[in-house]
Amino acid sequence: MLDGIDRALIHALHIDGRASFTQLAGVLAVSPQTVSRRYERLRDDAALRVVGLPDPQLTGQEQWLLRLTAGPETALDLAHALVRRPDTSWVYLTGGGTEIVAVLETPLGMAHGHSLLLRELPPSVGLTAVSAHHLLHTYLGWRTPWRMSANALTARQQRMLGAAAFAGYDGMPPPARRRPVHLSPADHALMEALRRDGRAGLGELASGTGWSPATVSRRLDQLRACGAIFFDIEIDPALLGGSVRVLVWMAVAPAHLDEVATTLAGHDELAFVAHTTGPTNLVAHALCRDTTALYHYLTHGLGSVKAIRTLETAPVLRTLKAVGTLR
Repeated sequence: MLDGIDRALIHALHIDGRASFTQLAGVLAVSPQTVSRRYERLRDDAALRVVGLPDPQLTGQEQWLLRLTAGPETALDLAHALVRRPDTSWVYLTGGGTEIVAVLETPLGMAHGHSLLLRELPPSVGLTAVSAHHLLHTYLGWRTPWRMSANALTARQQRMLGAAAFAGYDGMPPPARRRPVHLSPADHALMEALRRDGRAGLGELASGTGWSPATVSRRLDQLRACGAIFFDIEIDPALLGGSVRVLVWMAVAPAHLDEVATTLAGHDELAFVAHTTGPTNLVAHALCRDTTALYHYLTHGLGSVKAIRTLETAPVLRTLKAVGTLR
């Protein structure tokens, strides 16, 4: 079970995943040794992990949400084939265990990037159906954490971790000042190391880039300041009240899409809301305490949003890969 200090530490790491134990201790009003012990215990018992992630739009990438179906005897093999790819994240086994949902990142402008992925899959996976949905706009998720994993700190404690972060867990400059960022091979190596461990020391990060620790520190500050990289955490959602996980596919009239998506982004039960291409143009990830809570949310939470024309649910049976690189 998580206590108040655990939850406060998780919330703090959402705001600044690279804050030192001393900084975190000052915010949580405990000793650095306590923070260190709690962090290590959460890593061991709750699968806590801090990961550094590139912003796709600023680093020349676009994202696709793939739904793939295979026979019951090969679905897991297909899922593991996707897990091993460096350009995938959030690989889920859903439905009755024959559908896999994954996020794929491709270079910007590669309109048929998902087709490239399918050509590279081994023929033995027995793929029977696929649909690809271009992620056009994310309303909740990625930079903005699930509300139930980031609700433990006071406004003052959040400000202590940085005014920019407090404004929305997002250090990005205003939209008018956002510019694509050219990444060197060393930048890519740095980002890959941070995707493995967002709290890796400067010496460890330097070893993969050819830079000095001081250069790594400066470059990391630059990438964070312009929004090209941000930090997220992975953790077992069941410990935070998300034992039942469901993907929700919705169809909404375009005239109401922004209003509906903005409304859903304020629901405590949702960890992800995004606008996609395809016959279902809105997708969400719901995390509920149990099936009773899920039923109540589907009938009273989503059910009260009249502009949702159709709704399909797919229970998440297993999360095979999250946002970080496989360890």
